[in-house]
Amino acid sequence: MITYKHFSLKTAIEIKELYQYVGWSTYLSDDAKLLRAFANSLWVLGAFEDDRLIGFIRCVGDGEHIVYVQYLLVAPPYQKQRIGSRLFQETLDKFQNVRLFEEVTDLTDEVDNHFYQSFGMKPLADGHMISYYRSE
Repeated sequence: MITYKHFSLKTAIEIKELYQYVGWSTYLSDDAKLLRAFANSLWVLGAFEDDRLIGFIRCVGDGEHIVYVQYLLVAPPYQKQRIGSRLFQETLDKFQNVRLFEEVTDLTDEVDNHFYQSFGMKPLADGHMISYYRSE
């Protein structure tokens, strides 16, 4: 059974394992930096199966005027099960009154682009990146 909850940095080793699993090696070289980043987050919501972290969403911002989705990732065996959708929707609901809600992804990533568009997010593209935003 998948459960969704906020989690502490005690799960740091699982965070690193998840980054490694999805191939985001940039975040693996400096444990102290990774821990500081999570400690300074506005919002972190995890998806767990039997207390094992299988996905999470992490946001930064002030929670009033801007929220930026820094990461949304789900372990590959758990993708296509609406886990990412649930994490994203709960975050949208939490910050429904925030003036600017934003996410950035690769312009050529068809899966990500379709995902954010399915939530009614508006695109703003330049170069190789595309930003999706919801503005009040």
